[in-house]
Formats: sequence, C-alpha cells, structure tokens
Amino acid sequence: MDAAELLREHTIQDIYSLPDGRRAELIDGRLYMMAAPDMLHQRISAYLHNEIYNFIRKKNGRCEAFAAPFAVFLDADDRTYLEPDISVICDEKQLTGRGCFGAPDWIIEIVSPSSRMMDYYKKLFLYRRAGVLEYWIADWDKNRLTVYDFRHETVKEYAFSDAVTSSVLEGLVIDFSWIKP
Repeated sequence: MDAAELLREHTIQDIYSLPDGRRAELIDGRLYMMAAPDMLHQRISAYLHNEIYNFIRKKNGRCEAFAAPFAVFLDADDRTYLEPDISVICDEKQLTGRGCFGAPDWIIEIVSPSSRMMDYYKKLFLYRRAGVLEYWIADWDKNRLTVYDFRHETVKEYAFSDAVTSSVLEGLVIDFSWIKP
C-alpha cells in the first residue's frame, strides 16, 4: 500500500482484502500495518497465554484466552479492528466464529519497537473508552509490566522478575521470572 492509500478512510473490509500474510489493525478508520513479531515477543506471548489458559481450565472458569492473531471488533462500527497479543473474554455472547465483538475483559499487549507508541498511548485510551477492565503492557526493553486496572482505577508497575496478579481472574499469579530472553 502506498502512503495515499494508508491515509484514506478504511473499514474492516479493507482488513479482509489484505494479501495473505499481511496483518494490520484498524482504529477509527485508520489502517496501521503490523510487523511480524520476533522470537522474544512470541516467547512472552506463548508463556502468558499458557499460564492464563491453564489457570482457566484448572478452575473450570467461564472465561477464554486467545492469542494473536485473534480479531477484536471493539466498537459497534466497521472502523475499528484490533488483534491484541492476548485477549481474555468472560462473556461467551461476545464470541463468534469471526472473533470477539465488544471489549474483552482483559487485554495484554507486548511492546515491539514498532508498536511502542500505539500500545502506550492510542490503545490505552481506546481500551479504556471501550470498557476493557484490565490492560497490561509488557515491555521487555524497559523491564517493565504496566498494569492498568480500569475497574479499580489503579496503575501498577512491575519488573520482569515479579509475580503479578490479575483482578479479572482472581487467584491467578503469573511469575514473570520464568521468561528468558
């Protein structure tokens, strides 16, 4: 896509029209191309998804955890489409064969050099506005995990050596010291 094409108003149809292997997110009609994740990103994503998935399964929980690429249609229009790194949805009515319609309960984004501004600013505002209950930003380069608990209006920061709990899945403790570069 050339620069003029990226700047025009887009819809979800444009996401579905991308060539195979190309990924993008759509926010308020603006298309943001996504770079392929590196090995560390995939390692963090796999670890977090496994910890969350196994916790839910052991507790016979009603929530489900999904790793990217997984479609989240955040708003009630065709101008916003996201693929969070990890999405936890506790209302099965939000799930269809195409993805999640509405705000997931919990989202985790893993920062890449190309996604830093998007994860810390644009998505933070977007997720809060949409009704996400909890948003984690995992930033390996800064050795920091930032936890936004929108329901309780708190923000906490942790290191990648800490054990962290979630307010969405009571009793879940994720030990970040297991993640190795």
